[in-house]
Amino acid sequence: MKTDSEKFRLIAKTFHGLEEVLVQELENLGAEEIKILKRAVSFVGDKALLYKTNLHLRTATRVIKPIHKFTALDTDELYKGIQDIDWSEYLNLKDTISIDSTISSEDFKHSKFVTYRVKDAIVDQFYEKTGERPSVRVVNPSLRINVHIDKNTCTVSLDSSGESLHKRGYRVAETAAPLNEVMAAGMILMSEWDKKSNFIDPMCGSGTLLIEAALIAYNIPAGLYRTEFGFQKWSDFDQDLWDEIYNEETEVDYDGNIIGCDISDKAMEIAEENIRNAGLRRKIKLKVMPFQQFVPPVEKGILITNPPYGERLKVKDLEGLYSMIGERLKHQFTGYDAWILSYGKECFDSVGLRPSRKVTLFNGPLECKFQKYSMFEGKKSDKYKTE
Repeated sequence: MKTDSEKFRLIAKTFHGLEEVLVQELENLGAEEIKILKRAVSFVGDKALLYKTNLHLRTATRVIKPIHKFTALDTDELYKGIQDIDWSEYLNLKDTISIDSTISSEDFKHSKFVTYRVKDAIVDQFYEKTGERPSVRVVNPSLRINVHIDKNTCTVSLDSSGESLHKRGYRVAETAAPLNEVMAAGMILMSEWDKKSNFIDPMCGSGTLLIEAALIAYNIPAGLYRTEFGFQKWSDFDQDLWDEIYNEETEVDYDGNIIGCDISDKAMEIAEENIRNAGLRRKIKLKVMPFQQFVPPVEKGILITNPPYGERLKVKDLEGLYSMIGERLKHQFTGYDAWILSYGKECFDSVGLRPSRKVTLFNGPLECKFQKYSMFEGKKSDKYKTE
């Protein structure tokens, strides 16, 4: 494959708790010098890997390329540090820019003011050289610039993703409390599902877990449905290299069943629409029915679900709902591994089964638990033992 062999450091951002899963994804893509950061993973690769990570990573929200690091004690030093970069390497006057600032510092307390000073430094550099200024554009800019200040260390990066990578491009509608696509993929990969056996979500809502499971099972790139990535607007964008990477055939066979059901007719309509838009209609089976009536296939597999937990979706009898889930797992899902994402200890207490694994994940602002229940076959006294 044609490639630019120069290597550089990149950072893939993710959610708390998914860093280890992201490391595995990066290793599979051939990344080097991988280091875990807070809600991020840094790595080294070339231009081809930059393109591949945006297309293939399931648990990254964006991939950024650091271009300059310096120390600044105040906004004047920040301005000077930004002007030390030759922005004509990355921009021309016809381009538009957007700046995103994240700050963890006593000396820089207002991200909006930091953003304002960074913008001034960039446009002033152009004005001094040409008498004209590039424009700022929040929506769909030519170049997204990321500024991160940690104490007094300022790192300037280019955002290669554009819109967050969780925006896969297949979602056309959503229920009241949809699961983030990156979180859904992370849960599935964390479960160590073998990608051969059945996958079931008996409370599937808008179908996010089902779609992400199908993409994983058939090895379909997570970013296949997106119309655009940020790097496609960069001055050094290599269209031929991107075409090779994008058109590379990766799909594999999967002989299991991916099955979802939900009690809501409306949720099923939304799930069907999203699944159809992802081109997965023949790969996912849907049924309108309550979990109480669902009988899984004889062939064993995995169950992963994100039931309501009374925050955005109100449930009259939350305790009864989770008690029912525990009963269904115990009586109908022998031989399965079952994983539940939920919020609140009382929900899991109501399940009435002993988890074999607990992981802390954040579903939006909510600190949730992702718990595994191994529904062993054999004597009743042997079931539900911890691993």
